[in-house]
Amino acid sequence: MAMHSALRCELARRLAAESDLSYQDYEVLVTLTDQPDGRRRVMELAEILGWEKSRLSHHVTRMTKRGLVTKELCTEDRRGFVVVVTDRGRSEIEAAAPGHVEAVRDLFIDRLSPAQLEAMIGIARDVLAQFDNEEQCASKDRSRPDV
Repeated sequence: MAMHSALRCELARRLAAESDLSYQDYEVLVTLTDQPDGRRRVMELAEILGWEKSRLSHHVTRMTKRGLVTKELCTEDRRGFVVVVTDRGRSEIEAAAPGHVEAVRDLFIDRLSPAQLEAMIGIARDVLAQFDNEEQCASKDRSRPDV
């Protein structure tokens, strides 16, 4: 927990120093820009991020006011909403991503040997595999190889 907390705090600090994005903004934008059309249903986005729906709703409202995303009525069922990355949101994450990747490498990747990295990847896959078929805390993106 200490490692996770320290890494997240320092990554957030560096991201804020080098861009206009918060760490939470970055998380939302990464999840949206992973989609070819830059869109995700609110509930799907909340599930992937592991956030409560109300937390996501408040954060999306703040991001909407800053022009990073829009929120649209879902055309499929007209009950839910879809969060869509804007051109500005795409530009912001494209500008912030190289610095964030550099920070991840500096703080984590480059501090481990290739053998340690392989072990970490194996450990992460084994631990995350238990969530692949469970509803609670499950994320469709957890089965990705870039754990």
